[in-house]
Amino acid sequence: MCGRYTLIRLADFTDMFPWIRLPADAPPARYNIAPTQGGAVVANDGKQQIDFFRWGLIPFWAKDESIGFKMINARAETLVTKPAFRTALKRRRCIIPASGFYEWRKSADGKTKTPMYIRMKDKKPFGFAGLWETWHTSDGSELPTCTIITAEPNELVAEIHNRMAVILPPEQYKNWLDPKEVDGAEFAKLLQPFPAELMEAFEVSRAVNSPKNDDPKLIEPSSEPPEPPPTSRRRTRRTGDDQPSLF
Repeated sequence: MCGRYTLIRLADFTDMFPWIRLPADAPPARYNIAPTQGGAVVANDGKQQIDFFRWGLIPFWAKDESIGFKMINARAETLVTKPAFRTALKRRRCIIPASGFYEWRKSADGKTKTPMYIRMKDKKPFGFAGLWETWHTSDGSELPTCTIITAEPNELVAEIHNRMAVILPPEQYKNWLDPKEVDGAEFAKLLQPFPAELMEAFEVSRAVNSPKNDDPKLIEPSSEPPEPPPTSRRRTRRTGDDQPSLF
């Protein structure tokens, strides 16, 4: 599951991939991007540029935009079969640049949850695998939206949560952004856990629990007394994994 993420400097991402164009007005650093907020996206529309979509997919056939609250994530295992995602997987894929993301680890007694910040060890930005749609509002205007795909976690994230946002390997970016319609089942095979040895995770302040907080202190290692992690964590499958999981 992915319910919050950061994007500190978008230009660092486009510097790594110069074939992706940066907008003239680069957005400010974000340390707590939450569902329904706007985020940077590279869509497979052939433009190869950064655009800004609302986080929370609204299928083109939806009658009400409130469905987007339930569609911030999409399970990789069911993309091919779920009506909300199967056409987008074939035709409307995107990359969502990020610098890191948060997950909440349950304490040993299960009564509290500790926010953890997860990023690359080299602190470089990366791209989530996503899907996008354009929804037409009641006044006829267009609203572009997106969702982040999740899958089984790698060994690092498995100690924190039983789902993980899919991070695409850079060598697959152009393939994922191909504007041609593709075989969804074949593309779903790309959605694998990112190598754990390239990532790190540490506790951060509970101030991140509120989306109103958005500043660099949120990604500093926590000075609060640490919660003991569970003595063991058994992976379980839950229903409703396409629902928001904020904290």
